[in-house]
Amino acid sequence: MKKVITYGTYDLLHEGHINLLRRAKELGDYLIVGVTNDSFDRERGKLNVRNNVLERVEAVKQTGFVDQVIIEDYVGQKIDDILKYDVDIFAIGSDWVGKFDYLNEYCKVVYLPRTEGVSSTMLRAESKITIRIGIVGCGRIANRFAKEVPAVDAAEISGIYDIDSDRANSFATNHNIATIFNSFEELVEASDAVYLATPHLCHYPAAKYALEHGRHVLCETPMVLRGEEAEELYHIAQENGLVLLEANKTAYCPAFNHLITLIKSGLIGEVVGIDASESKLWGEENLHRELDPEQAGGSLYEMGSYPLLPILKLLGTGHHNINLYSRLNEKGVDIYTRGIMLYNSAVASFQLGLGVKTEGNLVISGTQGYAYVPSPWWKTDYFELRYEDQNKNKKYFYKWDEPGLRYEIQEFVSCIINHRSHSPRLTPKESIAMAYIMEQLTERKNFFKL
Repeated sequence: MKKVITYGTYDLLHEGHINLLRRAKELGDYLIVGVTNDSFDRERGKLNVRNNVLERVEAVKQTGFVDQVIIEDYVGQKIDDILKYDVDIFAIGSDWVGKFDYLNEYCKVVYLPRTEGVSSTMLRAESKITIRIGIVGCGRIANRFAKEVPAVDAAEISGIYDIDSDRANSFATNHNIATIFNSFEELVEASDAVYLATPHLCHYPAAKYALEHGRHVLCETPMVLRGEEAEELYHIAQENGLVLLEANKTAYCPAFNHLITLIKSGLIGEVVGIDASESKLWGEENLHRELDPEQAGGSLYEMGSYPLLPILKLLGTGHHNINLYSRLNEKGVDIYTRGIMLYNSAVASFQLGLGVKTEGNLVISGTQGYAYVPSPWWKTDYFELRYEDQNKNKKYFYKWDEPGLRYEIQEFVSCIINHRSHSPRLTPKESIAMAYIMEQLTERKNFFKL
């Protein structure tokens, strides 16, 4: 039996894809198709894919030409697959002529003619949907956000609003933004979606107003500091068919998501412990809002959603108890907090510091091995799976596009265009759980002062 293999994204499956699959099938008796997964597409900078991997796989199967579908999720996989499946022919479109000649060492390489006048890029252009995002708040994180928007297909900035007009004018000049709105209400009216980069306590009323007025919302993390507020906002979004997404950049990072997938697949056995840390050693003179009790300053509010992310993704939201141990400054703001979370068969800890330094790594302990992500783990571009037998250790390397906000923007836009109410990378349930944990510090519940 002669085996043929080919690869592609197969986004917006069209006549050109079908013709290529038919021609590939005619080369042999058994056709294997590798479909790129979402994380691999993001890693390669393909941020404009409309259909998710499950939709693309199903579309490929429905052509009737394919005997087996596999998922392509790392660089170099083609060689591994050719050897694994004992492939005779590697087939690919003629626009790649010469690029895969190196595979002739392993099998025959055939470049197939492509169908003229049709492509996924062309179809995306013809059916182009542009999501106009209004930026609310022109501070440090918003400056990073504005620089990332052009990297995402189908997203554009409709304009900005800030209560400080001088800051808004400077922001508009720096980012070549034409429209400065005179009010938040005007921005909402002129936008399809809003990005909230305001101080924490402003998130809830602004998000609620935008959602009630039919606008999608991408809200900086922490989205809100009370669980009931989070539940209400997600309820409003669901009732109105809108996307509400918490802008936790790590949650949408390709490498972090691959890490979670590997752990959930059992590569280190059952997870029994997670330890995650993050800290910033800034002088108090540089931390105005971050250490201001009137603006919900403090290490847990400022950074807590990041170490909580892997804990909730891997162990779930069904924890029995959380104890918080904090050191407060003279204003009553936590400059250091350590949390211990108890589950049925696991325990997790997180530690956070503003002006207190700790090793910012992530360790996930399992019954067969453990995962290690070095500092700064929240900008995941490398991690290791380690075992008792060190010969089994494996290292994983990825691309991280600093500052990483393009991943959350792309996920947000993708959810809107594809009519997905939420993202599995940070679910409403997980976001709500984070808000309740934030509220625990506010209420000083199971709280111990150091």
